Amino acid sequence: MSDAPIGVFDSGVGGLTVARAIIDQLPHESVTYIGDTAHNPYGPRPIAEVRELALNVMDHLVDSGVKMLVIACNTASAAVLHDARERYTKNLGIPVAEVIRPAVRSAVSATRNRKVGVIATAATISSGAYVDAFAAAPDLELTVGAAPRFVEFAEAGITTGPELIAVAEEYLAPIREAGVDTLVLGCTHYPFLKGAISYVMGSDVLLVSSSDETANDVYRQLTQKNLHRDPNAGPARYSFNATGERKAFTRLAKRFLGPKVRDVHHVELEEPQLLTQQEDNV
Repeated sequence: MSDAPIGVFDSGVGGLTVARAIIDQLPHESVTYIGDTAHNPYGPRPIAEVRELALNVMDHLVDSGVKMLVIACNTASAAVLHDARERYTKNLGIPVAEVIRPAVRSAVSATRNRKVGVIATAATISSGAYVDAFAAAPDLELTVGAAPRFVEFAEAGITTGPELIAVAEEYLAPIREAGVDTLVLGCTHYPFLKGAISYVMGSDVLLVSSSDETANDVYRQLTQKNLHRDPNAGPARYSFNATGERKAFTRLAKRFLGPKVRDVHHVELEEPQLLTQQEDNV
């Protein structure tokens, strides 16, 4: 079991930021990554739909033989974490890591003026997941805002330009006016746009991404469960997969992870029951 890969998934390319942090911190561990590009983006979808999609991908990863699951998507973490830990950890003994609480812990530790901002997809914001997670630090002043188009820019590989800056100015104006000194990038796609976000927010505002903290959590859980791969077991294996369109995904994956991405394979999954019912009703 310890030689099995870590399963990481996201709606698209955003979770590659988490996969990269895991690979950097745990170079002996194998990783299987799935981008659910057939249903990307998750952000505008209802929470119930995101839950069905996420469980569908995780079922596939578990069936393929992973030893751990990493929900490298804030929207999916908000929608499905409790169900995932019941389904996979409690019933099958497979640990599950996610990206919301690690980012919150980092932001709480980092803020100096106790004013923190969060930008995320509409689904993540409406779920209240970040508000709930920050409730453990009642002295904080929290300002949240949705930034849905950031996902589109990240998926297209657009990291600069007047259109992106204009959208960033619009999304970030209320956060900036709140006087935050720390901003949580509450979607794993957003670190791709870190330059533009930092430009608009100013150099005095610390940007917090969940990637490194999530990798720390993966390390901790593997250690507690004695699931670390033997460093002498040979080179780690990396598998990158997409459920739908692969061209843009492959280009960004190779740009971000370099030679570790040799190819991106297509994975065919059955449509979740909820989406199938919706199609039947059309």
